[in-house]
Order: sequence, then structure tokens, then C-alpha cells
Amino acid sequence: MIMETNRLILRQWKSEDYQPYAELCSDPHVMRYFLTTLSREESDEQANKFRRLITERGWGFWAVELKSTGQFIGFVGLHYQDENSGFPNVPFIEIGWRLSSAFWGQGYAPEAAQKALEFAFEEIAAPAVYAFTTLQNTPSQRVMLKLGMVNTHQDFSHPLVAKGHLLERHCLYQITKEQWLKKSK
Repeated sequence: MIMETNRLILRQWKSEDYQPYAELCSDPHVMRYFLTTLSREESDEQANKFRRLITERGWGFWAVELKSTGQFIGFVGLHYQDENSGFPNVPFIEIGWRLSSAFWGQGYAPEAAQKALEFAFEEIAAPAVYAFTTLQNTPSQRVMLKLGMVNTHQDFSHPLVAKGHLLERHCLYQITKEQWLKKSK
């Protein structure tokens, strides 16, 4: 399945996406709100997982490419967080994104994420969609706000981050189907 916006295509991963994805995941600037950059092997494993989940479910973290050039710029999409994840309000559908820094500040993340929200609410009938990030990651929080998401004020310690680590504390944002419908009119 392929989804399109004015400037972007959200689609299944291709083998030629793996090299630029590895470059994106090894960039310290892109990964500054994550515990570490990823090796080529780790980024390939992650892309394989994204690809497999899309094949199994029909949705997930889709590869994003520019319509004008066909260039891979990162991913945007949806992920299921189950009751064992350690996050507040689970189970839920999470929305997330990671784009190459060369494409930041051009509105691509919110543009693609709006399409992912449309899919979440219209195709898989999610009652709400959540997003989370470190408290320091204000750029992602701005994208969440542009999407119409609301801070739940349920800050939490990420279960995979060591206690006391600078990136331990996360914020949780949410948008309900009703909020999305109001915003999209």
C-alpha cells in the first residue's frame, strides 16, 4: 500500500532505503534524543522489523520519499505499544517519525504524520493516537502540537533508559479521533 501527500510518498521499505537509513541513524545530530547512534547492522535490523510489521499488519513505520525526486528521507508512521511496554495508557497506537536532518524545517514530518493519523483513525479505527519523546526534544513536541496533539501531563521514566540518565524522562501526547476530526475540517 502506498499513501501520498502533496509532496511525499509513504510506502513499504525497499532494499535501497537501507543505506540512507543507516546514514540517518548514525548521525549524532539526528539521534541526539536517543541513547546512541545505530550501527549499520542495527539500522538494518530496525528497517527489517519495520518492513516485516508493515507486511504482517498492513501498517507501521513507513519509509518516506520525496515525490519530486524519489529520494528516501526517513520514516513516519504508526506502531502498536502493548500492555507490557511500560508506558502510561497502554495499549495504544503510537505515531512516530525520524527524518534526515537535511529535510528538517520544511514541514515534511507534520505533512506525513497527518497522513498517518488519517490512516490510524479511518483505516484501523484507533480511538486515540499517542506520541512520546524525551522532555528535551522540543522539535518533536512542536510537531506533536502542529498535529493537534495535547500533552497528557503524564511524564514518565522510559522503561529502557537507565534511572538518572539525562534522557530518562519522557512526555506523552495524545490526539483522539474527535480532536483529529475537528482539526481536519
